Amino acid sequence: MGAVGIAEAGQAGGVELSRTLLPRHVSMIAIGGIIGAGLFVGSSTTISLTGPAAVISYLIAGLLILLVMRMIAEMAIVLEGVSSFPDFARAGLGHLAGFLSGWLYWYFWVVVVAVEAIAGAKIIGGWLPGVPEWAIGGALTALMTGVNLLSTRSYGEFEFWFSSIKVAAILVFSLICGLWVFGITAPQGFSIGNLTAHGGFAPHGWGPVLAGVASTIFSLCGAEIATIAAAESPDPAKVIARMTVSVALRIVIFYVLAIGLIVAVVPWTQIVPGHSPFATTLAAMHIPGGETIMSAVVLVAVLSCLNSGLYVTSRALFGLARFGDAPDWLVHVNGRGVPARAIIAASLFAYGALAAQWLSPGTVFSFLVNSSGVTMILLYMLVGIAQLRERNRAEREAPEKLTLKMWFHPYGTLVALAAMLAVLVFMALQPDLASQLWMSLLVAGLFAVAFWLLRTGKRA
Repeated sequence: MGAVGIAEAGQAGGVELSRTLLPRHVSMIAIGGIIGAGLFVGSSTTISLTGPAAVISYLIAGLLILLVMRMIAEMAIVLEGVSSFPDFARAGLGHLAGFLSGWLYWYFWVVVVAVEAIAGAKIIGGWLPGVPEWAIGGALTALMTGVNLLSTRSYGEFEFWFSSIKVAAILVFSLICGLWVFGITAPQGFSIGNLTAHGGFAPHGWGPVLAGVASTIFSLCGAEIATIAAAESPDPAKVIARMTVSVALRIVIFYVLAIGLIVAVVPWTQIVPGHSPFATTLAAMHIPGGETIMSAVVLVAVLSCLNSGLYVTSRALFGLARFGDAPDWLVHVNGRGVPARAIIAASLFAYGALAAQWLSPGTVFSFLVNSSGVTMILLYMLVGIAQLRERNRAEREAPEKLTLKMWFHPYGTLVALAAMLAVLVFMALQPDLASQLWMSLLVAGLFAVAFWLLRTGKRA
């Protein structure tokens, strides 16, 4: 299906989403989708596996995200009427690619919703030991579901302030660490010896560093939310072109700078997987109340990602329904222009995932998390292939539309695709990560079978 078909489907039945989000909302929504527990807590795992070279894992992942965002920006200008992230693959590669990208994207984010709800429940459970964590997780999901149902504008405002708090926290943290590293507040003076003092910069070799790009991409995913949120702004194409690359660049700086400062201040051997390295770093610098401060910041980050996750999953489901790839009754908005049915459907699956965490943490929930591990890499590869096809088509048929171009075409895209393929290969060679690759491919295969069955059923 081309751009024209997508535009027509987007207006099917006269059903349109509200256009109440402002550029400041879209910008902060993208940031909010990225800066979550994956940075504040999940980065501990990457550091413990790769040492100080974790900063390289984040840098590579960040550069890949930056290249993908540039591809999206180019296609948003060329493909009129296409603004939702999964639909770029549909426009460039056809119906199957659109079906897979839409459902895989929905699957990825609905698992994120459950993961963030669990993380939030553990934080609040530490403050309220008498309250069961399953009840807290359910309450947090219900709260953010209510925010999304209220209006798109309310979601945007919540996310704007959530993201502002997170950005401010990272900037203040970086300032405090920078003063310490350069010897202004540290008793030992300027020191970056921790970068090489404990087994070297890459103590476990470079294989884990490259394989670790997969988990760091998981943490960095979310910049593409700007494309979905922009569809609910007055001028989607311009907002996407202006926001995607600038937001991705800021995120790369935030992540790489923060991780670099952490491994400079604290020996990487002191980073405990599952425990916030930010809190560990503040404690090492003897910042009073550092643990409590970071717990509060992580909670804000969790609520922000939970909020964004429900938003994204509902819009992905709504988009699938417009093309006949999900039940027709999901193509419905209430009087405030909100796809209420899609939001409720997404939250119900999240409740199911939450139940799996407490009823079957080692099987069902573990499968959900592992099987979404490389989903975004697969989606980004689909976008890259679609960009190559659409760029060639635009150069032949409408070169005047190429007002914003992918860098170093076609080599920029080819390098990004090769790098993502290399990450998958390294994952397959790492025993601890291989299961994520095969489970994710299994889920993608199941969705492909579902597409074939649906198409066969419609023909019958």
